[in-house]
Amino acid sequence: MKINEIKTNKKRYISLLLLADEQESMIDRYLDKGTMYILDDGGIKGVCVVTDEGNNILEIKNIAIEPKYQRKGYGKKFIDFISEKYKSRYTSLQVGTGDSPLTIPFYEKCGFKKSHTIKNFFINNYDHPIFEAEIQLIDMIYLKKSISDCRKS
Repeated sequence: MKINEIKTNKKRYISLLLLADEQESMIDRYLDKGTMYILDDGGIKGVCVVTDEGNNILEIKNIAIEPKYQRKGYGKKFIDFISEKYKSRYTSLQVGTGDSPLTIPFYEKCGFKKSHTIKNFFINNYDHPIFEAEIQLIDMIYLKKSISDCRKS
């Protein structure tokens, strides 16, 4: 298994990116400024985009695993990779997601804790209703975890 940074032609992975963020205009807001990685394990299994949000916070803007490879540990591998790679440059890793029974438990299992909420985010920023597990997503739930290297002084 390899995780590689993608520096050019990031849109070639749009079908994967749309799994985690189903409106392309929203992806366009962060794709160019973000650092993008692909997970290759005998073929591309997933994608992840992270951005510097200032104040020593790195944010996962998009993390998606091909549906047939979900629930096989690839998402956690991405979280572990990002945490390890950036622990000397950032103190926190955060992610914003809908209030879904599919995603919140995943992030909590990876060590994230609920941080704050942006009310009506999905209503105000998407041109159509977003549903996950038959639940309409309305508020953006932010989760955060510490990734700073304990050896730093």
